[in-house]
Amino acid sequence: MSDRRQFLKQMAGVGALIATSQLPAFAEDNPEVFPKRGRFERLSLSYGVVNIGLKEPFSLLHISDTHLTAAYPHENETKQLLHTKRTQTFGGRQEEALLDALAWAKEHVEFIVHTGDFIDWQSEANFDLVEKYFGKSFVGCVGNHEYSPDMGYSVPKIEHTEAFKDLTRGRVQGHYPFDVRFTSQVVHGVNFITLDDVYGYVTEEQVALFGQEVAKGLPIVLCMHVPFFTDNMWRAQIRFWKGKGPLDSGEFPPVTGDFLAQKEDPVTRDFIDYLKREPLLKCILAGHLHITVEDQFSPTCREYVVAGGFLFHGREVMFI
Repeated sequence: MSDRRQFLKQMAGVGALIATSQLPAFAEDNPEVFPKRGRFERLSLSYGVVNIGLKEPFSLLHISDTHLTAAYPHENETKQLLHTKRTQTFGGRQEEALLDALAWAKEHVEFIVHTGDFIDWQSEANFDLVEKYFGKSFVGCVGNHEYSPDMGYSVPKIEHTEAFKDLTRGRVQGHYPFDVRFTSQVVHGVNFITLDDVYGYVTEEQVALFGQEVAKGLPIVLCMHVPFFTDNMWRAQIRFWKGKGPLDSGEFPPVTGDFLAQKEDPVTRDFIDYLKREPLLKCILAGHLHITVEDQFSPTCREYVVAGGFLFHGREVMFI
């Protein structure tokens, strides 16, 4: 067995959720932003219910796309440029939004899951923030931005391949205390599985590991960065970002990017087709789109995409 396969086998049991009881406390947990309003009123939370028939119902907070943009003064000129430009892009309140979400979660739900793009690009400061906010308890998914050393300013052009991930995968893995390729954890009889699909596709190795989890016979919640697109989700994304969609014409928007990869990559296409027939799959949680949208993925599975955490968005999902 290869070293990488042995590592995956060992890490497959690492948790996929963060217990809110394990989250650290911060002095900023009680910001008086709206002194005459509700404490968490600037949070924009949506809700979902997954009916599995559990003996022990529970809730989690699903957040994604925090896009932290920190850089220490000693980091190079490119990191300083990115700090300035990308902080402007994401509004400069990402940490405030994260603190609100964590504080709310500690009071209202048992678990929290983050589905990628916690950082906007690789920097010492951003990686230190990963450890500050979650430490050894942080588990979930990475996003495509976790693999970006500097948004393409000086490294080779970003390619949506495993070879490109390999350029910095070890660095990312060293700062995230969960297997960035695939994790699983059973919570109250539900098997939470996270996997790296940050460029739209999955690998044969991930499919094989998923099959091992299915053999456990437990209901499954799949957590990942890029959603497995339904036609309605694709319409919603194109409508939001491009101003086009079903209201403009009866034509279906051209398929590009991650959705195209899901249709053209044979491993991913076959895996999605299989998932649509797998009765144990009950829910998919994803991010990446920066919009909140949901749709029925299969007869047994609802897919929830949550908007950007940098915009104070999140979703409470209740499992009953």
